[in-house]
Amino acid sequence: MKRSLSFLSLLLSCSLVAAPALADCRHLPDHAALTAALKASVKPSGGVSNGGLDLNMWATIVDRNGTVCAVAFSGDNYGDQWLGSRVISAQKANTANAFSLNGLALATGNLFTAVQPGNSLFGLQASNPVNATAAYAGQAKQFGTAKDPMVGKRIGGVNVFGGGLGLYNAKGLEGGLGVSGDTSCADHNVAWRVRQALGLDKVTNGVSPNKDDGIIYDIADGKSKSGFGHPTCGGKEAAVAVDIKAGSIAE
Repeated sequence: MKRSLSFLSLLLSCSLVAAPALADCRHLPDHAALTAALKASVKPSGGVSNGGLDLNMWATIVDRNGTVCAVAFSGDNYGDQWLGSRVISAQKANTANAFSLNGLALATGNLFTAVQPGNSLFGLQASNPVNATAAYAGQAKQFGTAKDPMVGKRIGGVNVFGGGLGLYNAKGLEGGLGVSGDTSCADHNVAWRVRQALGLDKVTNGVSPNKDDGIIYDIADGKSKSGFGHPTCGGKEAAVAVDIKAGSIAE
């Protein structure tokens, strides 16, 4: 009898360890909505320029507990955008969600300066490593579909360059969005567009001069005046970022 109970306890313990995270995606866009917003936000699928390389891209949404709710790409198949950017998009979504609050939104691009050697958050980028088993599981043909193997799992990871934003409705922070597949500055622009399209941009406070989580280009001679600066990327991304905030369309 004792052996039977011990065996049963072992089985229960194993099942708890193996159980997937319980996602709460009720207030977040589904795969179809994310795909539509992403395709409308990048040039190769009919959108406007992001100011960078104008490549196809990946996007991931996580819920408030960091569980992946949806993964999408803008091309015709998963090989039309950088494959490495699939997991990076999940990293960015996780980071923006994990380090934002109802009263303080922090985009991944806002973290670049703070994590550099000698600065206040140095080492943060290594603090929550990617769950490689969850991130690289499954069949490639399911990548970016409604059945992407990352869905329902916590991927983790911390990313400290542009492309990750918190998702805010009128009640507050509901999760995170990560976009990847171009320059990091362009990633931020596309994430901003996607979030606007999804109606989850109700940010009330952030570290930028506009009191939101916009990317801050204030690094000069290796130093950021605000402490939250991000380097420019060599294209027209900074100008496009201004146009997006102004509500105009950059061709």
